[in-house]
Amino acid sequence: MNTEFFIAKRIISRTKGNFSRPVIRIAIIAIALGFTVMFVSVAILTGFQREIREKVIGFGGHIQIARFTENATLEPQPVEIHQAFLKTLRDEPGIRHIQVYGIKAGIIKTQDDIQGVVFKGVGKDFDWSFFKKRIVEGKPFTVTDTGRTSNILISGKLSRLLNLKLHDDLRMYFISGNNTLGRKFNICGIYETGLEEFDNMYLIGDIHQIQRLNNWTGDQAGGFEILINDFKDIDRLGKFVYKQTGFSLDASTIKQRYPQIFDWLDLQDINVLIILILMILVSAITMISTLLILILERTNMIGILKSLGMTSAGIRRIFLFNAVYIIGIGLLAGNMLGFGFCILQKQYGLITLPQESYYVSVVPIFMGFWNIILLNASTILVCYLMLVIPSFIVTRISPVKAIRFS
Repeated sequence: MNTEFFIAKRIISRTKGNFSRPVIRIAIIAIALGFTVMFVSVAILTGFQREIREKVIGFGGHIQIARFTENATLEPQPVEIHQAFLKTLRDEPGIRHIQVYGIKAGIIKTQDDIQGVVFKGVGKDFDWSFFKKRIVEGKPFTVTDTGRTSNILISGKLSRLLNLKLHDDLRMYFISGNNTLGRKFNICGIYETGLEEFDNMYLIGDIHQIQRLNNWTGDQAGGFEILINDFKDIDRLGKFVYKQTGFSLDASTIKQRYPQIFDWLDLQDINVLIILILMILVSAITMISTLLILILERTNMIGILKSLGMTSAGIRRIFLFNAVYIIGIGLLAGNMLGFGFCILQKQYGLITLPQESYYVSVVPIFMGFWNIILLNASTILVCYLMLVIPSFIVTRISPVKAIRFS
């Protein structure tokens, strides 16, 4: 057995009755609580960012391809559905799904209210996974090539605002050229995302309705939405798609279309970074104080070990072993507390939020494996590096004076 490790183990196991025993306990508790705060902060931040990102992406995909135009408009010019570059895009690693879409501005009119909205048309290739998780009443509709469906999805916000219920008929009016066209739809589902900017605006319906309103052929759509596997790849894939689409079409990522939302999400990183720095500093300062107390309390032992021929480096390793042990116990307890809280929050939603302010009704949690590993490793590394300096006190202790010390 390593001599330094053996002595370090004996020091920790024989602290009963010594002043260092309560100090070690306080150090372990401080590290455990500090790491719990860091663990939960990272889990909440990651969960919050993923939740908001997923909601925004659900309305427009990761990357959107539409006709290039210099004028900002809600109604893009039609694009041919059968494009040569689609095969190249589908073969590109990282791209999960490509679907057509169309949008058209309209007005909902009820007996008492009028509301401007955007009718988003989707085809039979539409990925319903996002909306299926957020439909609170009813179910999605089915799009076929044989005919149009009048079924639509409406947000819970709009249904309450306009006093509409599931299976109610809904009358909408659209501008087509110089004409005003009215269409009647049936509410087959009500969804709730919490993003008021989108819930107040979007209805989801059949793309064939838009093709007929705009006098488009069955081979035309407003554009394409691309879903990818990993959000971290969005910038690379966005550039790749842009290069493939040619000069007449424009490809933009969800970050480019809604920069204000993603800039706001990026700002949350600063808040968590401040928390991480403060908690790591508190843990490091606690460990420095604990190490100094251990060294001072064992001054007599240090003198004896030096007189027996042990080097200062060897004695420093003894106390660094002690410090790593204390940090390890603290991190183990902190991980258990952090995991416990996150599991309870994820399972039962103990902490709620005002959805109109934060876009989510409960505090979201995401525990990424690499986030946890990196957080543990960085905490151990920073605390260990900060402990190396106070451990040099051992080199200043004289064997003769230390043996007399009591």
